[in-house]
Amino acid sequence: MKLAILDRDGVINYDSKQYIKSPEEWKPIPGSLAAIARLNQQGYRVVVATNQSGIGRGLFEMDTLNAIHDKMLKAAAQAGGRIDAVFFCPHTNADQCDCRKPEPGMLREIGKRYNTDLADVPAIGDSLRDMQVAAAVGAQPMLVLTGNGSLTADNPDLPPETLVFPDLAAAVAHITR
Repeated sequence: MKLAILDRDGVINYDSKQYIKSPEEWKPIPGSLAAIARLNQQGYRVVVATNQSGIGRGLFEMDTLNAIHDKMLKAAAQAGGRIDAVFFCPHTNADQCDCRKPEPGMLREIGKRYNTDLADVPAIGDSLRDMQVAAAVGAQPMLVLTGNGSLTADNPDLPPETLVFPDLAAAVAHITR
């Protein structure tokens, strides 16, 4: 099975320092939904893995997060794509859980759920923690320069195997070449 793991904010949709707190605030980055469709057309299952500490901070409730994800899933479908699952961590740093990236729990759960080894699975994100968790589970860290990616690109703590792309569309073009 071919699998691709994507972060949400800053990769698929525009990010906000104040968090994406409503479906109205969720706006796709140009080309991202078509990139998801291209992955699907090449036989990839697409899974989103996202930290959503806004829940733990009390900024929004689960029904709002579900509505945001529903909008994302419908937008992907309208572009001819499919997101197979959305995994999220609702905790804050203070909770010290195993599922909040860069901890590996969420990605390990994805591997278990899909009964697949994550070795070399493309894991696309825009932050250092996205790259660190990818490396920790043996996935291929792929940094996009959208969202926080341009600030992350020069971080000396990036895993050495990190590949860097301007955006999700460019990363997907590399994966599906």
